[in-house]
Amino acid sequence: MSRDTLSIVDNRTGKAYEVGVQQGAINAMDLRQIKTSTDDFGLMSYDPAFGNTASCKSAITFIDGDKGILHYRGYPIEQLAEHSSFLEVAYLIVKGELPQRSHLDAFVRNIIHHTILHENIKQFIDGFHYDAHPMGILVSTVAALSTFYPEAKKIFDAESRKVQTHRLIAKMPTLAAFAYRHSVGMPYAYPDNDLSYTGNFLNMLFKKTELKYRPSPVLERALDVLFILHADHEQNCSANAMRSVGSSQVDPFSAVAAATAALYGPLHGGANEQAIRMLTEIGSVKNIAAYIKRVKAGEIRLQGFGHRVYKNYDPRAKVIKRIADEVFEETGKNPLIDIALELERIALADEYFISHRLYPNVDFYSGIIYQAMGFPLDMFPVLFAIGRTPGWIAQWQEMLLDSETRIARPRQIYVGAGPRDYVPIEERTQ
Repeated sequence: MSRDTLSIVDNRTGKAYEVGVQQGAINAMDLRQIKTSTDDFGLMSYDPAFGNTASCKSAITFIDGDKGILHYRGYPIEQLAEHSSFLEVAYLIVKGELPQRSHLDAFVRNIIHHTILHENIKQFIDGFHYDAHPMGILVSTVAALSTFYPEAKKIFDAESRKVQTHRLIAKMPTLAAFAYRHSVGMPYAYPDNDLSYTGNFLNMLFKKTELKYRPSPVLERALDVLFILHADHEQNCSANAMRSVGSSQVDPFSAVAAATAALYGPLHGGANEQAIRMLTEIGSVKNIAAYIKRVKAGEIRLQGFGHRVYKNYDPRAKVIKRIADEVFEETGKNPLIDIALELERIALADEYFISHRLYPNVDFYSGIIYQAMGFPLDMFPVLFAIGRTPGWIAQWQEMLLDSETRIARPRQIYVGAGPRDYVPIEERTQ
């Protein structure tokens, strides 16, 4: 008997089956051969939220949650955050390898070339109510871009995919900045292509009446690192949305809009906002003990701790914690950091949190840094979306070129009513 098989005995029928095992997984369709009768549909697996189901094969991101490891295309996140730029990491994620200097320069030029938005997009944004959430504006405007670039529908044309990749990475910061300016009633600031990717984003966000905006190098680099840390994260909710919607062969702008919408949720892109709200609610170091007591009693959740994948210290949180001091030297200390540090110290020494493997995740410290840099809470998921765009594009392209890809169509277990006849409305009793 081959060692790369799984033996299954169906106790309903007494029949035995051999199912192949590849890369630590079985093919779910192999279960369909397990039937109780010839007219039986066959066995399915039931896995809400894909807790133990691999939906694809991917070469983009590797995570070992037990060991706290995160790699992009094989490179440790710690090394990329220390030595690389966001656009270099974007190149790596989308194309699969770190670029040579000439290739990176060409990639950056292509991104810069596409930062400008069509003027009609400004009018589209102006149509939103003055207090519209920036993330809602971003979701809508990304989708609207598909109407400006109908050639994006040529998804199997490699040159078209490359151009749309440049457009998406380039225009997301512009859309995000315009959404922010609209929400605070400020005139739009156009891109300045003399600046870096993150420097230009800060320019479009915060430029006032000065002729030339000069971003702080410290904040510029901090934002670059934060974008790197968010660039991809395996098959999370928004990546799954990108692949699922993309499997219908829709254009990439529409698929990115779907992924952005998934990121909008408080359990995904809004998680760092929830961490800030928690720290604000605690209010003081002296209130931490009482708050932790409520957490243990099950009254509330400890935001920014624990992760669906990581059962160790989130490697991204370690990187963010290191750059926080540099940011605070520039902006002044965020008073919430003292609460955060003490909360982490107490939690990591408490047997309850140790036994539940609850460690700080990327959201615990990123929100504190964003707030110190002057971003309102509503902008937190928008910033996340900018960083995640290269990952979404890479996931979409990988899905598109995978010979095993079919349109996403999960099965269900029907638990509704059995067959019944229509009852005229006059005869219904309930």
